Amino acid sequence: MKRLYFLLAFLIAMLAAGDGFAQRSRHYKGRQRHRTHRVAKKKHYSRSKRRTVRVVPQEPDPRLLDPDYDPNILCEDTCGHVHGIDLSHYQGQVFWETVGENTKMAYVYLKATEGGDRIDDRYERNIQLAHRYGLKVGSYHFFRPKTPLAQQLANFRMQCRPAEQDLIPMIDIETTGGLPTDVFCDSLITFLGMVEKEYRQAPLLYTFRNFYNRHLIGKINDYKLMIAMYTPEEPVLDDERDITMWQYTSKGRIVGINGFVDKSRFIGNHGLRDIRFQHIQIVENNTNHRDYSSM
Repeated sequence: MKRLYFLLAFLIAMLAAGDGFAQRSRHYKGRQRHRTHRVAKKKHYSRSKRRTVRVVPQEPDPRLLDPDYDPNILCEDTCGHVHGIDLSHYQGQVFWETVGENTKMAYVYLKATEGGDRIDDRYERNIQLAHRYGLKVGSYHFFRPKTPLAQQLANFRMQCRPAEQDLIPMIDIETTGGLPTDVFCDSLITFLGMVEKEYRQAPLLYTFRNFYNRHLIGKINDYKLMIAMYTPEEPVLDDERDITMWQYTSKGRIVGINGFVDKSRFIGNHGLRDIRFQHIQIVENNTNHRDYSSM
């Protein structure tokens, strides 16, 4: 009887232990499933967030939605401003009779010289034919800050002869030559004074908007500006000073010229009258000094 009692007690104990193990096992598996579910959810959320950051919807250019939009139409096709071009030997042979027939192009600036000894090898031919086919013509010099100023003026003067000019001389300013801004500006302002004295009128200055903002603000206020900036909007300088002319593209096209050409136009109420060359009569006196008097 005692043996039967002990056997029954042992079986009850074993059943209780098995039930407890099963409950702990179920609890453990439940916790594992719970943790696995949380981790998976977190990873899924992280991947979803990265995809949202990377995918940025792009708004289409509204001009492309316009059935009449033509990206090849440039400023002179859509406005009433006075337009012109500037040329050098880089354009090669120019068919001036064709260019002269373009009623949109009223003037041309031709590169004459650079530094102290460089002469554009197409200048003579270009200026003769531009006049022959009816364009108003001006000449420009590319300024080299480190080259002796008297040498640069002599080089420009030999090519840019007053009798052949319809427009005031233009000085192309694009480099400091590695000089500090104050040294560069001293050299430039001295040279501009020499050009003004030689031609008895202030030259037109050509430069890029960013170059002006960085180096020339407050230095050349007495001179008219042609500003190069190749964007759809008219340029505005940091000091908001007046701009006479805007070179709006370096990749223009025109019948009669192969390849790209620089195009410009007047801004606001400015026009050809603002850059007209004032011809001066030079009279030699007995002491071989030149005396200038207006015609």
